[in-house]
Order: sequence, then structure tokens, then C-alpha cells
Amino acid sequence: MTHLYAQPYDISATGFYFKSAKEYETSAKALRNEYGDPVEEFEIQFIDCDLAEAIGLNQVNLARFFEIVDEWDEWEKQQVIIAVGECGYAFDANTAPSDFDVEIHEVCSPRKLAEQFVEEGLYGEIPESLQFYIDYDAIARDLVVEYAEVEIAGKTLIYRCG
Repeated sequence: MTHLYAQPYDISATGFYFKSAKEYETSAKALRNEYGDPVEEFEIQFIDCDLAEAIGLNQVNLARFFEIVDEWDEWEKQQVIIAVGECGYAFDANTAPSDFDVEIHEVCSPRKLAEQFVEEGLYGEIPESLQFYIDYDAIARDLVVEYAEVEIAGKTLIYRCG
């Protein structure tokens, strides 16, 4: 579950942690500054939340953020994080992961990607007697021209922007 913090712009008020849009709404409406006035504007802070950073989380898109967290699968979140954070795509409220042309591989290094591509037959059928002579490191060096590495939530991914 994602934990966020609402930091009031009003320096005479103390912020609060929250885990859902409803919890934020309830706490924000109840919050008063030291003079008893309602607090209206907040900076939404997050610690190590790649998705929040990618979509530019703020008060306006907070409800959409929690919908995304609940609705999207892990691969869809990764797609948006990489597309926006690494490839330069933009995100708005109507954005879907399928809007981005990003190829993602769940391998921990370019060498592992090279091994996967050879195994999948991307370089054609390789006779078993020659498989021990394949220079995976050389293939990996070639792949890093088009592919890059990123870590999301402690998981290393190799990706290519379309």
C-alpha cells in the first residue's frame, strides 16, 4: 500500500499521512491551522514511489492516482513509470499504459537479455554444437545501444523506447 503525506502550504498547520483518496479528503476537510481556519492547499509528498513521481502527483490528480494503484497491473505501472520518467512521454488523467511505445524485459542485465534473445530464436536457429561459442557479452554490448536499464521498486528491468 502506498503511504503519502499531505504537507500544508499554511506554515501554522501540521500535515498528515494517508493511504487512500477518501482518507485524504476526510483529513483535509478536518484540518485547521493554529487560528482555527481551514487549510486548503497541500503539497503531496511521497517517499520512493516511482509511479507518484512519474505522474507528477498533486492535489488535482490524487484521486486518479489511487484509481491507478488499484486498477493497473504491475506491468502497466512499470510501462508508465518508464515511458514518462525515462522516455520523455507526458502523462495526463486519460493516459493509459497502452498509449506508450515501450518494450520492457524483466531481466537483470543486458547479458541476460542477450541470452533470452538467443534462446527465443531472435538470431535464428543456432545448432546445439555451436551454442557454447556464442559471445553473449558482445551481443549485450550491441544491445545497450538501443536498450537501457532501470530499477523500479527494487527490480531491475531492461527497456527500449519506441
